[in-house]
Amino acid sequence: MKWYAWTVASPQAVYHRILPSRSGATARQVLGDYQGVVMVDGYAAYQTATKSSADGPASCSLVFCWAHVRRKFVEAEKVAPACAEVLSLLGQLYAIEAGLPDPHALEGELQAAALAHRLAVRREKSAPLVAAIREWALAQRALPGSALRKALEYMLELWSGLTVFLSNAWVPLDNNLVERQLRDMVLGRKNHYGSKSLRGTEVAALFYSLMETARLCGEDPGRYLLRAALAAIANPGTVTLPSSID
Repeated sequence: MKWYAWTVASPQAVYHRILPSRSGATARQVLGDYQGVVMVDGYAAYQTATKSSADGPASCSLVFCWAHVRRKFVEAEKVAPACAEVLSLLGQLYAIEAGLPDPHALEGELQAAALAHRLAVRREKSAPLVAAIREWALAQRALPGSALRKALEYMLELWSGLTVFLSNAWVPLDNNLVERQLRDMVLGRKNHYGSKSLRGTEVAALFYSLMETARLCGEDPGRYLLRAALAAIANPGTVTLPSSID
């Protein structure tokens, strides 16, 4: 039997969940009734999961990842040198973003000021670059099925979700945060090939979640989990995790 890892991450926590499918229904199960903005790649299941239904509008909205767009053009550049222009524009977009403050690292008035600054810079400097990227894309001619055509279609089909960052300062340019958190699972994937135990795979996902969350919070994963184990031994039947390490 085949199982899939679904990952949700924020700057403070990571959660891996093992489920039997990659369908839109499964994506809806993962998102639940979350109300907010979700950064994803272009996988169609996310769009299926967030469509309005007879029960009403979707509880969350999608924004899309510029890093995945960039990868498409990097691949296409091998056969379409014209992609160098759009890759240069994307590089400038990322350079602007690199100079902006991280609101997640701040609180109160400092956070509010950082958000206002991010929004102002994006509107002044990033918006013209985004407009130039779209203008370049619409001017291209590519054969159906070619790498360039696929890259162009991928980007333009997701355009409304790619440009939300210009009006919402909380939205990042990409979902590389999740990509980084998947790295440990990918490196350890061969250890799970042939697993006949769903429970064993779920336990592995749980430990990956705890270890990666500990790292994001500046804790040593080994010490964090050891404290949890000692607490469980001292208080049988409990698995309360420590909030910090002294």
